Amino acid sequence: MTDTLFPAAACVQFAIAPGEPDRNLDRVISLVEAYRPAAGTLLVLPEMWATGFAYDRVEELGRRTPEMLAGLQALAARFDCRLAGTLIEPADRGLPTNTLFLVGPQGVIGRQAKRRLFAFWQEERHFSPGCDPGPLATPFEPLATLICYELRFPELARQQVFAGSRLLAVSAEWPHSRLDHWLTLLRARAIENQVYVVAANGCGRTGSMTMAGHSLLIGPDGTVLADAGGEEGVVGAPLDPALVDEQRGRFFPAGERGWAGADAAKVRSLDALMPELTAIRRHGSRIAFTNGCFDILHAGHVNYLEAARRTADCLVVGLNSDSSVRALKGPGRPVNSEADRARVLAALGAVDYVVLFGEQTPLRLITAIRPEVLVKGADWAEAEIVGAAEVRAAGGRVERIALTADRSTTGLLTRIRRTSD
Repeated sequence: MTDTLFPAAACVQFAIAPGEPDRNLDRVISLVEAYRPAAGTLLVLPEMWATGFAYDRVEELGRRTPEMLAGLQALAARFDCRLAGTLIEPADRGLPTNTLFLVGPQGVIGRQAKRRLFAFWQEERHFSPGCDPGPLATPFEPLATLICYELRFPELARQQVFAGSRLLAVSAEWPHSRLDHWLTLLRARAIENQVYVVAANGCGRTGSMTMAGHSLLIGPDGTVLADAGGEEGVVGAPLDPALVDEQRGRFFPAGERGWAGADAAKVRSLDALMPELTAIRRHGSRIAFTNGCFDILHAGHVNYLEAARRTADCLVVGLNSDSSVRALKGPGRPVNSEADRARVLAALGAVDYVVLFGEQTPLRLITAIRPEVLVKGADWAEAEIVGAAEVRAAGGRVERIALTADRSTTGLLTRIRRTSD
């Protein structure tokens, strides 16, 4: 995987013949052959492009998926392109998944099962939901994906953008009766995340439904770059990463980060954290860093961490390990283990990441993370703050935050001992 955007993207739009995978594969091949994509192009196919939603034959049709993938691989090898669309993925036990496969000249690159099933179409009776938040790793940048109904859940796209995606692929079978929603939601996902959106939809009559068509390629400012209308065909255009950077240079709403994952997942090793911070910075967002023991969490800590978070777009908290706390505070500390302290910190909305360190100072973390803002309590003179010189030398700044009066772990422990006596 590199930091390079796909050079071009296109949508393959056609009327899916329910329950006829060979016919549908042949149609995809003929449309792509007529389009003749440039090398490296990402071509997105509609949802359930090979079979449609033939619920009465899901198990049977799922057994044809390897053949469909082989057909896409041969097509990808012929044009040196990548193709993405959903197929039935059988499970060893239980229901299959409606899975988006990304296929290249060497085969399947990645897969993403549909996370939000559409109850109105009774999908949950025939498919299991996926749980991987994405994005997909690719030979280019990470690829964000949404499958049809998931278009209505903006947090699914936003979380993948946080992970470094500048291109969102949507594979859908969206009905004509909700065409206005389709057009509005696609532009909204592009505008709010400042990403390219390439969205493939079915068209014409598919079983008892008329599909909306209007497969779209949308720029990061919401401009529609290509629209397939209501007819079968392939539409696309080159992608220019400079347009994403230009748009985000003006303002970047996705830089206002909320935490979309499980709180416990905020606790990271330094090695695991660094790629996350690289992706955040790619969006123009700023990193703040602070550190401490945070042994018995109290209101003073919460006030301090909230103030620290307001200095930047992302707050990383360096947490002293148990051995580090003992060296600093004495043999009776910490009261709570490093695992418990990290877990409690991670539950705070103001905290984006927690990383442990075993030294008596966080200098190693600071020099690795290179925060734009180094935060410490106002009880520290700036000349005494570890890492201050390094942060300023790298173009960052130091913020000293006033502490809440009469709130400290030492004070709490003293009161607890008095009460117990």
